[in-house]
Amino acid sequence: MIHAGGAAAKLQAAGGVRSITFDATAPLQLSSGETLSPLTLAFETYGALNTERTNAVLVCHALMGDQFVASPNPVTGRPAWWPRIVGPGRPIDTNRFFVICANTLGGSMGSTGPGAMAPDAQPYGLRLPPITLADTVRAQSMLVEALGIESLFLVIGPGMGGMQALNWASAYPKRVFACATIASAAKQSAQNIAFAELGRQAIMADPDWRNGAYLTHGVRPAKGAAVARTAAHIAGLAATEVRSRFDSARTKERFAFTLEADAAQRAPTSAGYVERFDANSYLYLSRAMDGFDLASDYGGRLSNAFQDASTRHGVFAFSSDWRFPVDESRDIARALIASGAEASFVEIKSERGHDAYLADEPAFEAALTGFVDAAAAARGLALHGGV
Repeated sequence: MIHAGGAAAKLQAAGGVRSITFDATAPLQLSSGETLSPLTLAFETYGALNTERTNAVLVCHALMGDQFVASPNPVTGRPAWWPRIVGPGRPIDTNRFFVICANTLGGSMGSTGPGAMAPDAQPYGLRLPPITLADTVRAQSMLVEALGIESLFLVIGPGMGGMQALNWASAYPKRVFACATIASAAKQSAQNIAFAELGRQAIMADPDWRNGAYLTHGVRPAKGAAVARTAAHIAGLAATEVRSRFDSARTKERFAFTLEADAAQRAPTSAGYVERFDANSYLYLSRAMDGFDLASDYGGRLSNAFQDASTRHGVFAFSSDWRFPVDESRDIARALIASGAEASFVEIKSERGHDAYLADEPAFEAALTGFVDAAAAARGLALHGGV
């Protein structure tokens, strides 16, 4: 048992998943006005916290990600999702930094979400209150505080994770030294809302959805969830790749995308998407993304969200990303500069679409390394890791 801000929090581990649970003395205040208690966040850490506690990095995952950013997932058998970026000798070097990655609030890998048990020992299902990305950031803040960290060296994330990173820098400017936003936006686009709504409608149209109570019936809306996954998979590709697949499929009289688009890519022993990602979590988290509009709380001007803040920002975009187009990242950089923040913007030429952040992209890795190293030098951290 540990104490954070006067509240009792319990650390635990089961099945390879580490988590922290905050008791009823520390309810999470949600944007809806409701509270959530108890609150559990599953998380992983890598590296070591230095004596000054100044080298902590928070990685925020994307919509369908999890906390296993630099290690295999012991539940699903899937490999680390960002090993090119986080690990020994990587841009976020775990020999230099103490890395934290939490399964987001509303997720399905150990954190409080619709698939988690409510206080009545039944799955929350649709009884879970609606959540926002600001709620997720507040929950992460409780975790960071419980780990004894007052200030984060860096908050970083792609897609939905980038939205959280921006929210962190806006909500807690004195607790975030640097922020890296990757292939993301300060507001969800109409196109992304449409893709997400397609996925939600597919899930809810599946007879096995059972009005969100499928877990109590021992079933899952697998077909609907697979459609949602396929929609997200298509949006993550470059437009040229989508056209190429359909052109090839037309000549062979076959479909260009299977209903489980990642089936051929996963390891034989790992779980597929519909087994590893709770369908109701998709409903909650995609709605949270759709509602994200950081400027709306600041008179409609994004620059006001970062006024008088000292956080250093790096904004990264990929040229072929049509899910989060380059112009959306450029708008973030312009707003940061207008606010007086120290900000850099990098467009990476890539043919891999939105998912380029996961791929072998040397230019991206070099640019991110440069940003991290410059921020580390300004923070007074070592430029090289220990053993």
